[in-house]
Amino acid sequence: MAKTIVILGASYAGLTIAHKLLKHTLKTVNEETKVVVVSPTTHQYWNLASVRAIVPGQIPDEKLFSSIPDGLAQYKDSAHFIHGTATGLDIPSKTVLIRTPSGEEQKQPYDTLILTTGCRTIDSASPWKSSLNGYEATKDALHTIQEEVKNAKTIVVGGAGATGVETAAELGFEFGKGKEVTLITAGQQLLTGVPPSVAAFAENELKKLHVSVLKEVKITSSFASANKTELTLSNGDKMLVDLYLPTIGVIPNSEFIPKELKDEKGYVTVDQYLKVKGTEDIWAAGDITDCQAAQFIYCEKQAEALSKNLDLVLNGKEPVVYKADGPPIMGVSLGRSRATGRFGNMKMPSLVIWFVKGRTLGVQKLPGLVSGSAF
Repeated sequence: MAKTIVILGASYAGLTIAHKLLKHTLKTVNEETKVVVVSPTTHQYWNLASVRAIVPGQIPDEKLFSSIPDGLAQYKDSAHFIHGTATGLDIPSKTVLIRTPSGEEQKQPYDTLILTTGCRTIDSASPWKSSLNGYEATKDALHTIQEEVKNAKTIVVGGAGATGVETAAELGFEFGKGKEVTLITAGQQLLTGVPPSVAAFAENELKKLHVSVLKEVKITSSFASANKTELTLSNGDKMLVDLYLPTIGVIPNSEFIPKELKDEKGYVTVDQYLKVKGTEDIWAAGDITDCQAAQFIYCEKQAEALSKNLDLVLNGKEPVVYKADGPPIMGVSLGRSRATGRFGNMKMPSLVIWFVKGRTLGVQKLPGLVSGSAF
């Protein structure tokens, strides 16, 4: 009887694992095995470049979106794509409940289940993550933001994590003094948690790009009307701006997962092998897990490690430990010519981060990810 591996989520981690299984592992296992990929969107969105894509004319849609079913078609009967969203997980019966865009509910059995459903933004209209409503909704939201950026004279970016800093820098680089761009953070420094030298470098570069920075101020509320947004700040001030871009907070896409498998924030708890704690035959990787921060570099590392462990386990061998306790790593682009980052407590050279990330924000990797040619 054929075995079924179900992968929930088809973004960076999900597609990496799917292609590695289909191109390599399935050729070595003794039993007939198929891979079922379930995703609420038909197209992979290279959202790492969203901070630059909001600037009109910078990145065309064809460099940001690529068809997932087309990439899986090469595997014929070994791969099956389901356009839908997981709504329930029955562990005793090893079944996932899936709702399709038409509203149809269907049950998908599995022998091995892989959770790579990632996270979404608190503000569903933000372009920073793929919409749970699918490819068209994601593309429409991006186009809307592009038009709003084009028409805005005053823009506030809320939050000074990597996304907020990169967004403000892209806007400053493109528009300079032509638009009034302000970055607001409740923190004492930008990029909370990084070495002070990294934060200071980022702030200095933003100022060179004519971006105003307000620290230790929280945006307590926002009210949009008549093409304006009124922001209320924790210091009692109010700001009336043309466009407000919040970059604060993400929510794990884990509502369908039983509570006992998640931590208090909703992230799936995994062991040192990336196996979901308290389960058999369920694994997880990427932003949905509790083991590392939701960053692309960790998502890549976890996907590689889990692919290796699945290959081992499906071939009757023992998995190996995934080391998640290495020095913290972060790369932050600062417009189209500068960047900063950290490796542990060391500040990385601007040129290195720009070359690795800032030049293109990785869009050249999209075709290889979706087609599997990268693996």
